[in-house]
Amino acid sequence: MSAGTRFSLAGVTCRYGGAVAVRDVTMDIPSQGVTAFIGPSGCGKSTILRCLNRMNDVVPGFSLTGRVFLDSEDIYTPTTDPVAVRRRVGMVFQRSNPFPASIFDNVAYGMRLNRTQSRAELEVKVEDALRAAGLWDEVKDRLGTTASMLSGGQQQRLCIARALAVEPEVLLFDEPASALDPISTQRVEELVLELGTQLTVVIVTHNLQQASRVADRTAFFLLGRLVEYAPTVSLFTSPHDAQTEAYVSGRFG
Repeated sequence: MSAGTRFSLAGVTCRYGGAVAVRDVTMDIPSQGVTAFIGPSGCGKSTILRCLNRMNDVVPGFSLTGRVFLDSEDIYTPTTDPVAVRRRVGMVFQRSNPFPASIFDNVAYGMRLNRTQSRAELEVKVEDALRAAGLWDEVKDRLGTTASMLSGGQQQRLCIARALAVEPEVLLFDEPASALDPISTQRVEELVLELGTQLTVVIVTHNLQQASRVADRTAFFLLGRLVEYAPTVSLFTSPHDAQTEAYVSGRFG
């Protein structure tokens, strides 16, 4: 693993039951910037994303061979605590999933689980997380309101704030804007770009334009294999693989 690498995957193969979903993926993900995973539905990109914080562990029948290193530590050893991994590697899902609680309690939830803090400390950290998610000015006067009263775009940014509140080193996004309107999508993309300057960000997206706008590096997956992985500009303008060129030019997918 080279300096500046956050994740290193070596020969990763994933199965659900007997079916192979991802085969022999080897790649390094840098510590800084945004890395995008693209490819048609069923290509394995979300499976690989969820390997990075062991979210696949909760799927019955899932198994993994190969190795996944986070800062040079293999996160799939028998002694590794998956919960400890997920504290370091947060995740934002395709559809916003706020808890049936107030805006404040949604953001404070993870902090209350992880450590004992005073109400004053929680208030400071909740504000910091909401500011980082670009939501503070919109909700600061109604923190006690149930989160379900927010718009879809606001709920997604609330979920980002909830993930940021526990101060992860990595944030994973699985199609974070697929259910949002164009204005909310733009706000989420701006947030992804900003977060990429502060921590490791990995995003799965079906939207090729979105990948080109937010990602420093892009990986193209097809039929469970990593076909090409390169700086985003190079992958979109001068791909080395014919399958990549066909996909990014819109000839299939």
